[in-house]
Amino acid sequence: MELKDYQQRVIADLQGFLDCVANESDILKAFCAHWESQGVAAPDAYKPNVRDANGGVVPHVCVKVPTAGGKTFIAANALRPLFEMLQRFQPEQPKAVIWLVPSLTILDQTLKNLRDPQHPYRLRLNTHFNGRVAVYDKKEVLQGAGFNADAARAQLSVIALSFDSLRARNKEDRKIFQENSYLDSFARQMAQKGQTLQDYDESALINVIRGLRPIVVVDESHNAETSLSVEMLANLNPRFILDLTATPRNNSNIISYVDAAALRKQNMVKLPVIVKHEADKTAVVQTAINFQKKLEDLAHNEEANGGKYIRPIVLFQAEANTNEDSATFEKIKKSLLKVGIPADQIRIKTATINEIKGEDLLSRACPVRYIITINALKEGWDCPFAYILASLGNKSSVVDVEQIIGRVLRQPHVTPHQEQLLNLSYVFTPSGDMMKTLGKIVAGLNRAGFSEREARIIETPLIPDADAQARQQAALQQELFALNDTINDAAAQTWPEPDGPEEEIDTNRIVLAETDGETANVAVQAIESIAAQALRLNEAYEQSIEQLDTSIPAEVADKMNHYAIKEVFAAAAQELRLPQFFRKFTGLGGMFDEGDNYILFTANEALKDFRLQQCDANVQFAAADGDMYTVDLEAIGPENYKPSFKKLNPQQRARLNEFILAQPPETKLQTIVDHICSIIGVPDELNAGDVKGYVRRVLDQLTAEQLHECLERDLIYSKRIEDKIKELATEYKERQFSNYLDIDRVVMRSQHIFPASITPTTTAPAISKSLYASEGGMNNFEQRVINDLANLENVLFWHRNIEKKGFYINGFINHYPDFIAQTKAGKTLIIEAKGDFLDGSDSARKIRLGQLWASKAGNQYRYFMAFENAPPEGAYRLSDLINLIAQM
Repeated sequence: MELKDYQQRVIADLQGFLDCVANESDILKAFCAHWESQGVAAPDAYKPNVRDANGGVVPHVCVKVPTAGGKTFIAANALRPLFEMLQRFQPEQPKAVIWLVPSLTILDQTLKNLRDPQHPYRLRLNTHFNGRVAVYDKKEVLQGAGFNADAARAQLSVIALSFDSLRARNKEDRKIFQENSYLDSFARQMAQKGQTLQDYDESALINVIRGLRPIVVVDESHNAETSLSVEMLANLNPRFILDLTATPRNNSNIISYVDAAALRKQNMVKLPVIVKHEADKTAVVQTAINFQKKLEDLAHNEEANGGKYIRPIVLFQAEANTNEDSATFEKIKKSLLKVGIPADQIRIKTATINEIKGEDLLSRACPVRYIITINALKEGWDCPFAYILASLGNKSSVVDVEQIIGRVLRQPHVTPHQEQLLNLSYVFTPSGDMMKTLGKIVAGLNRAGFSEREARIIETPLIPDADAQARQQAALQQELFALNDTINDAAAQTWPEPDGPEEEIDTNRIVLAETDGETANVAVQAIESIAAQALRLNEAYEQSIEQLDTSIPAEVADKMNHYAIKEVFAAAAQELRLPQFFRKFTGLGGMFDEGDNYILFTANEALKDFRLQQCDANVQFAAADGDMYTVDLEAIGPENYKPSFKKLNPQQRARLNEFILAQPPETKLQTIVDHICSIIGVPDELNAGDVKGYVRRVLDQLTAEQLHECLERDLIYSKRIEDKIKELATEYKERQFSNYLDIDRVVMRSQHIFPASITPTTTAPAISKSLYASEGGMNNFEQRVINDLANLENVLFWHRNIEKKGFYINGFINHYPDFIAQTKAGKTLIIEAKGDFLDGSDSARKIRLGQLWASKAGNQYRYFMAFENAPPEGAYRLSDLINLIAQM
């Protein structure tokens, strides 16, 4: 399973934040710098929530991802960049993760998935950490089952715990804070002075965790917002905390937002939610049963035409204020049985009754189509076959639909279905106070990370006049949108208990659409009316999100500067399609094969056959600085801490090396190899075994004294080896890319278009002929280049290309040139402005790639690199370049 595009953006946002932490003097500035790099004023100031054992601020950030967005998969992919940063400066620390979840149900699911060697979560961890991954529950770490100091050094250790297990509320949980002989190896080998909680033995699990300085992943972090939870996090003495939630807390330091529409575009969710009010509970049951049959018939038709198996499920939600006893739910079940629903299709799931335990609801052999609950499914539910939420509240009450509305949002098989009704989810409720009911529905969508935009209302029968119906739906939708200003009040309000006895379901009035007779025909017409309106509402929803730029979430869009293309240049800019390199492949044949296909080329594709074992292993370590450093947080003022480099404590270095140097020579060499590899990390495009073999070849050439020095200067040695590997890989990519062009494996296609508006982080001074109302910022030399260019009579417009967001030449490297310009004669100029102080191998590679791009793009395209003076081969002195362009 690969990351979806929005998930890739989340990982990129995390990496960007980590880069800012490395570059800035303190973490508070890094948070602002992270948002400024994306053209956004920081939503809020960084809030230092948790401190470590030394009183330093722990980096604590949050990712906002709606329900069904794949938060766990994102977290699994986030661990490598986190450890790559931390291990560079704290290589003596084992790789440990505390994975916190809010409930036992979610804990069981998380453990199951992380342990399954075929599950995408575990597959990704194994890939990123060379297969050395161990996943523990609380019982296993307390008993030291495969969990000891030696194992912790050699692997990634993931310990999954519930929030409550760290709160010591019962005898079992208190074991975490008690002396533990099973964990003596940690106390002997890894105890750190000042890191332990003084009231507890060094061998207590809580102190072992503190010595490991783990990364803490907090799943559904909105459930951990009390002061006790903050203390709980601090007790873990983490190096980094990553929160993942659909509804961040007020004190969250959000570094990445995922827009709900991004999930819909990637087929992760069934949206919009179609809301239909019925006369009473009886009508809700009838509509739910009949519409389930409608959806199941469509699912059968879908499968018969090559689709995957789907069995739509109805969630019947009973009154929230009733006692969860068997009699209450048996009444609902009895009503379903009475109208002809087979008993094996019905299950009850409450806090005390769990008839779906151990049942594979996605299996073809499973008969379940109806589940009766209140809100027991609000967490830990992962069944994309759930399509319909049928509220069974009285007309005068409001059932807590917001507790479980997210349970019907997941899209089966994460793919669009030919039958459009299978791409939507449905809520049927009794009519009552429409404002209250919709308030609860929108509150539920808010809890799941969505908004009122994702709901669509069916309120009356289908109107034959399409225009009249459109006006009616627009009015209903406007009423729903109007809830946005009052939704917090609606969600927080405690609604009064219903008056009078609970309304019973009148089974004598329920008519199944599949039976014969006039009343059945009426039921069929009602279902078809719902289906027709749902399709029209879905079409309107599709149109509403089609124009949305999901890479700019709504939460930050209003904090960005948007600059549109100038109207005078709009026509010319819209016609321009900048060529990029594409990889050509041929389909496998069959009726859906369209012949030749193309996908955007990525540089790492050229590394498919790259083998380090065939490369030279000569690495220069001369003149390496002998001082070793680690990163800690040094106080520089109230509430202000900065990452500061300082020499490792001699005792820390001794503990790290003592274990390695005491081993036999062969084992010692392999341990040093593993240690260096853990600092380097292994990119996805390289083979872990190949990298390890190369590092061993490099270290094999060293004497015993040099190996000892390698341990003492591990960061320097690993950096030199890593740089060598990168250089070898880049040289290979360039050779392969040239070969691919020669054999037409890579071809040129017109691809990139100018966006309607840009959101630069900083803006440049007003220079004539800019394509946009305002352009991105630039240094003094770049301003000179573009000012001289704009003064030329034959230049039509110019644009400051935005790094990482704009056009790039995608060859053996990704090259984002500084400027794109268009002449009146139709020539497109790609210009890179280099100050003389920036010359080097990077410039040479960019020149070669740029010239190669221009030769393949055609006669209308040119690539230039400009220097102030003394340009290298293939580049131009600025004055010469301006004279040349003036003649075009």
